[in-house]
Amino acid sequence: MAALLGSTYAKAETLVMEADVWCPVNCAENAERPGIFIELATEIFAEAGITVEYRVTNWARAVLEVRTGRVNALVGAGIRDAPDLIFGDVAPGISRNCFYARADSTWRYTDLASLEQIRLGVINGYSYGEQIDNYIRRHQRNPDRLQQAAGEQALELNVRKVELGRVDATLENTWVMSLYQSQDPTAAKLVQVGCRVPDVPIYIAFSPVLPSSKRYSDILDDGVRRYRQDGRLETLLQRYGIGSQR
Repeated sequence: MAALLGSTYAKAETLVMEADVWCPVNCAENAERPGIFIELATEIFAEAGITVEYRVTNWARAVLEVRTGRVNALVGAGIRDAPDLIFGDVAPGISRNCFYARADSTWRYTDLASLEQIRLGVINGYSYGEQIDNYIRRHQRNPDRLQQAAGEQALELNVRKVELGRVDATLENTWVMSLYQSQDPTAAKLVQVGCRVPDVPIYIAFSPVLPSSKRYSDILDDGVRRYRQDGRLETLLQRYGIGSQR
């Protein structure tokens, strides 16, 4: 029996994923509802006999640890976040980023030029699409145009800065802000003042230096296709209050 148990344990396979909290895409580590992408990946990989372990850290560290192969996968990444990682052919979701300001703000986002009128709060290391990423790079050393929050409380910090008038608007994923506003009375006072287009596909991306990454990416792609076709992905989205993305 001991030899049999040893053989079983030897064959166990665990895939480790990391990200900062970006709920409802990925939430707290041990939450009853750990997030759309976490539940989706856990179910898909379980069908292949693979256990998913999910860890929360800050975004910059998560990118580095996946890039160097210390962990297998990065959750909620856009291709521009870390283009050297291994991305699948099928994006499990999209990121629609919109600008949020105080209710008394007269500013509205219309195009990139309109950003020159305000102080914008963003999250350090995030990608918001090519045009806005370029804008961030141009103004990253100018706090009168741009301020970057970091760490696990970055969204909360940006919301507080808007409320206190330290920045005029913050840019955030609509899924994330909707959930956050439902839980925080201060955040609920912010209003949407325009959205960046087009939407950005978001993925679970895999380490470029681990030999298992291509197989994991293929397993996830196949699973997302099946779950989308048979309605299980739609059901999962609805559990988190998210409508269809088709």
